Formats: sequence, C-alpha cells, structure tokens
Amino acid sequence: MRTRLAFLVALLASFFVWAPPAAHAATGLHVSGTKILEGNGTPFVMRGTSHAHTWYPAQTGSFAGIKSHGANTVRVVLSGGRWTPNAASDVANVVSLCKQNKLICVLENHDTTGYGEQSGAYTLDQAVDYWVSVKSAVAGQEDYVVINIGNEPFGNTATTPGWTQATSAAVKRMRDAGFQHLLMVDAPNWGQDWSFTMRDNAATVFAADPQRNTVFSVHMYGVFDTASEVTDYMQRFQTANLPLVIGEFGFNHSDGNPDEDTIMAQAQSRGMGYLGWSWSGNGGGVEYLDQVNNFNSASLTSWGQRLFNGADGIASTSREATIYGGPSPDPDTQKPGRPGKPAVSGITSSGATLTWTAATDNVGVTGYDVYSGTTKLGSATGTTLALTGLTPSTAYTVHVVARDAAGNTSPASGTVGFTTLAGQASGCTPSYKLVNSWQGGFQGEITIRCTSAVTSWKTTLTYPSGVGVTQVWSARMTAAGSAYTFANADWNGTIPAGGSTTFGYIGSWNGTGTPPVPTFS
Repeated sequence: MRTRLAFLVALLASFFVWAPPAAHAATGLHVSGTKILEGNGTPFVMRGTSHAHTWYPAQTGSFAGIKSHGANTVRVVLSGGRWTPNAASDVANVVSLCKQNKLICVLENHDTTGYGEQSGAYTLDQAVDYWVSVKSAVAGQEDYVVINIGNEPFGNTATTPGWTQATSAAVKRMRDAGFQHLLMVDAPNWGQDWSFTMRDNAATVFAADPQRNTVFSVHMYGVFDTASEVTDYMQRFQTANLPLVIGEFGFNHSDGNPDEDTIMAQAQSRGMGYLGWSWSGNGGGVEYLDQVNNFNSASLTSWGQRLFNGADGIASTSREATIYGGPSPDPDTQKPGRPGKPAVSGITSSGATLTWTAATDNVGVTGYDVYSGTTKLGSATGTTLALTGLTPSTAYTVHVVARDAAGNTSPASGTVGFTTLAGQASGCTPSYKLVNSWQGGFQGEITIRCTSAVTSWKTTLTYPSGVGVTQVWSARMTAAGSAYTFANADWNGTIPAGGSTTFGYIGSWNGTGTPPVPTFS
C-alpha cells in the first residue's frame, strides 16, 4: 500500500509539473505599447483583407486565394443573427481554414454595424452574447485568433450608453467570460471616428481591459482623404503609446476619396497593421471595392492590384506569422527619420517647453531625446518636452534625436537657441510666450509668477537689433536702447503667493521666420 501510494503521489506531482499553464494569453497574440506581438515576443504586423464569409459561406476557397497574394491576416465577417447565424461549428471551420492557409484569423461580428442609426443593428452587449455562444470554437486558439468584438458598432447618432462606456463594458464582459484572446474594438461613426471619440477615449477603454490586451481599429474611407488627416490620426495613438490598426480602408468610397497611398505608406513606416476591404462580393453601390472579380483569385481588380502589388502593398510588406513557421524579422537596422526642428515656448529661469514634429520609422519610434551639444537634457515618448533644472540667464542650443525599439537613433533635428530668464530676487519669475507673428511684427505675452506675495514687480526684456516694442497693455514701460523695462500697472502690482499676472505687447521686427526670444534681467 505504501509503495503504491508513493507511486500515485509521484505521478500526480509529475502531472502538475508538466501541465500547461492555464493562462494561455501569456503565450498568444498580445499588445505591447503600440505593437502587436506573437506569443514568443516577435512583432506581428497585420497585412491582409476582409472576407464576407457570413454572406458567402460556400466561398471557402477565398482563404487560399487571399494567402496566394501574400497576406498574413484575414478578417472574417460573421453574424450572430442579424443575418444567417454562424454557429460554433462553422466558426471552428473558419479557424481551421485560417490555420490551413497560415493566416492570422481576425473574427468580427458584423451585427453591430451602424447601431443607433441603422435599423436592425445589434448592441455590443448582444455581440458579446454571440461570442460567448461560440466560445468553444475559439478557446485555445489565442495564438491564431483575434476577436473583433463588433464591426462599426455605432453610426453617427448619439446613443446611451455611448461608445466609451459600451465598449469598456463589452471588453470587461469578454474577460469575465474567460476569453484570453487579443481583442479588437472598432471606432464609432461607422468606424471612421470623425468625432474623435475613440481617439480621445481609447486610454479609458484600454484601462478597462484587465489584461491590457486590446487593439483599436479605425476604418479609413472618405473622412481620411488627405495625408494630414491620416498621419495626425496615426500619430495621436503612437504618442499615447496605444496600439492601432487600419481595420478597413479602400481606394475610393461613396463618402469621398480615401488617401490610400498615405494610409499604406504611413502604416508601413510606423509598423502598423492594415486590412483592406474587401476580397469580393460587395454590393449596394460599392462593388468597386472588390479586390478580385467573382471570388477568382487570378482576376485582380485595379483595387486588388493596388492593395496587393502596389507600393507598400501586401506582397512586399507582409511577413508570415512565426507560429506558422514564418521567418523572424531581420534585425532592425533602419534609422528613424529626422524629427522636426523644435519650437520653444514657456521660457523661465529654470526651464522651457519644446515641441517638434514626429519622426517616422519602419517599426515605429519609441521615444525622443533632447540634447544641448552632447549633454542630454531630457527624454519624451511624444513630441513635447518640458525641460526643467536649467540654469538662469544661460544660453542653450538644443536639438532632438528619435530612437526606435532596436536602439537605432535618427539624425539630429535642426537646432534652436534660447536663453533662460534671470532669477528674480523677489521670488517672481517671468515667462515669455509668442502669441502671433506677421510680416513686420509680432505679439508677445509675459506671465509673472511669484512664489511669495508681492505688492509690486518689474522685469526687463532685451531684444537684438532690429526688434522694438511699440505698444504695451497691463504694464508700464520704459525703454533704454534695446532694453525694455516693464513694471506693474496701478491695479495689478499685488500678486499673492503662488499667483501670477500677465501683460502683453506688440513688437516691430524686420526679420523672417520666428521672431527672436527676448532675454530677461
């Protein structure tokens, strides 16, 4: 008995040593900062298209066709009842087809499209009900499957609850139901987010996911018809360090002409995923969005040629997932592009604020460093940095360098010079702001901040030759050559401890570019 019991104990211990971990999400697709990673930590960038499986369930050859043109991902349209439901057995077959063709499978519930505006649309809560009903088909597939909770889940009509609350609740319900997968959430406004609701509230939704494993999806059609709109939207997410994919886009649309060239080029330079719409079978006046004719993979349309074989297209930029045996990415040796020359504002005796335009990179910029010569003054993840700890009455010449995840650094930006203000014995410190400028003149603003209470104040500005102050308000001014001394007016000399007051002036100026920043004493 004792011998047999010892054997059973040893066998049970062996089982627990070798049993796989319950939390499969740790080894599945997941996000890290702005990037999607495979379970082994390899970056994965989605390159693919959508297939309308729920309306064309017999077109199972589309998976092989999509793969044949180089895609590494397919976004599959499913329904839980708004159209003929795709049961768990059908979903399991879809996942099998994705895996047979070495495609990452983004499964999306189309029932929610246009909720609040389109009759018959489902809520995100109902979408979660559908996912729970087919959970058996996707459980254990976290390495291969991304769940796009609901397609374009709100139209343009305000609803209660709104996008942020409803999406946060849906993500929480998915986690409570035991889903370990990478989740994808679509923007409102038919996916185009022209109200910037998703852009401005994505951090709230991300924080609502206890696994912090949610990627955001915007659909770029007519709203994104200029390069500036495309790049600004992408940059906002990268500055916020949140993951974004272009979940749908086209080369044309009934609501305008999307800038597909910029969408694809910027996605490639930033290491951001994109999924074109759609393989075949479009109707309702947007048949031109078909990428192949009649589901024939050998018959690409002009949109299909552009998406798969054009510049920054799928064939040249897609990398098969390593879970299918695809190659690991080559070591990243590409330097980020040069960031823009910084602009200076908010100069004080001990600091200043710098702002610059973003650099681009093939896998994305992870941060920026600000230098004065070879001395690093500070670092930022975005394109603004408030410098602190500077020396009063000191001239600084600074530049910005971008860096990526591999440690590559960009060429230095252009340099900008400024001089910190003199320290004020009274405990008051002035700061300068350029309000506006025009040919021949500019408007400046000075804020006096005091750490202790005062009943009067003054400060002196000195400009280089060619600059003069011609008008002032909320202060009294005396001039001595290029030095202008400003003192409080009768009504704003008293400043409490921690308080401030502001005065402004108009200056004349015969230069070009940005007006010179004054020095203070």
